[in-house]
This record gives sequence, C-alpha cells and structure tokens, in this order.
Amino acid sequence: MEYVSIVVIILFIVVIKFALNVKLKDIKKIKEIGFNKELNDITNKLPENTEICKDILKMIDNNTVNIKEEKNIKSSLYIVATNSIIIANIKDTFTRVQTIAHECLHSVQNKRTLMFNFIFSNIYLIYFVLITVLTIFKIVNNPLVHIFILIFISFIYYMVRSYLEIDAMTKAKYLAKEYIESKNIIKQEEIDKILNGYTNLNELGIKFTCFMLAFNSMIKLLIYCIVAVVIY
Repeated sequence: MEYVSIVVIILFIVVIKFALNVKLKDIKKIKEIGFNKELNDITNKLPENTEICKDILKMIDNNTVNIKEEKNIKSSLYIVATNSIIIANIKDTFTRVQTIAHECLHSVQNKRTLMFNFIFSNIYLIYFVLITVLTIFKIVNNPLVHIFILIFISFIYYMVRSYLEIDAMTKAKYLAKEYIESKNIIKQEEIDKILNGYTNLNELGIKFTCFMLAFNSMIKLLIYCIVAVVIY
C-alpha cells in the first residue's frame, strides 16, 4: 500500500503542475517583474515601508498591529499570535506596497481562522516530524494509519491556508492602488504601469502559491511513505 501511495503522490504533483501550468521559469519571471527598475524608481517616491504599513492599517481601521522591519528575513508576514506584521527587506522592489497591503489584509481576516491556521500548522509540522522519527525507530506498528492521518490533516491545512492567502493576494492589489492614489505623489499613467505590473505578477504568483502549498504538503507525505517503505 505504501508503494501505491508513493506513485499516487507523484502523479498528483505532476497533474497539479500540469493543470496550473506551473513552470520553473515562472520563478525567474516573478523576480524579473518584482525588480523592474522603472517601476521601482516610481514607487521610491512613496514613504518608507513602516510608514506605508501604518497608513494602510489606518485605511482598513486597524491601529492595534505591531510593526517591525527585519532586513535578515526574505518574506514579510503577519503573526496572529503576537498581532504583528514583520516587513522583510523589500525596499528595492516596486511590489513592496502590495506586499505590505497583503500582510495588512491578513491582520483583519477572521481571527478564529487565523489562529486555527497558526496552531494547526504547528501541530501538522510537529506530527509529521514526530511520526517520521517514531517510524524510523520502528516504534510505529502500522504506518498506513499515519499515511491516512497525514492525508487528512494535509487537506485541512491546504484548504485553510490557501483560503487565507488567495483572499489576501486578490485584495492586496486594490488596497495598494487605493493607498498610492491617496498620496497624490505619483502620476496616473505611472500608477497604471504599477497596477499592470501587479496584475502580471499576481497571474503568476497566485497559481504558484497554490501549487507550492499543495507541493509542500505532498512532499511531507511522500517523505513519510518512503521512510515507511524503507523501514518496513
């Protein structure tokens, strides 16, 4: 059964990749769009990231969030447990406004869903590591049961996380547009260029995010299945 699971998981990844038309070169395209010099020069007219974040939070009527800038991390994020937005080193990309808007939108999503995602994600990771170690040391007698449990919790994780991310990603462009227009610093034709850049970026980014969420879950399951086959 474990061998069948391995084949099914690999086929699932291949089919999803094909269906979403995800390619490795999409990563390069995303970087090229994000670091467009012309668009970056335009958004450099806007305030610093922390100020942008404060202004956008005011726009969505949420003034209780703690804001931090961390230049040593690659991805900005909202942490529901501490009600904090951590802004990564995104100064040299025109997407910084949309990225900050994205995290601000996370801060006003349903708190129960956010907290569930935070707790469940950690439980998911701990369970995966724990059950893999126990299987390696042959403490687990029936790995098939844990394969089904991993499938179940992977599905829940994907559904909740993808909902939160897609919701924020689709709304962030319009919130960023509203913010940029409110500053009256950038000309309309330049705003249009920025929004076109966001559209091109999101067309690749949303499907890539969906794929990676599914891929990361399937990789955990694949690793466990391989461990089970090798050990038993």
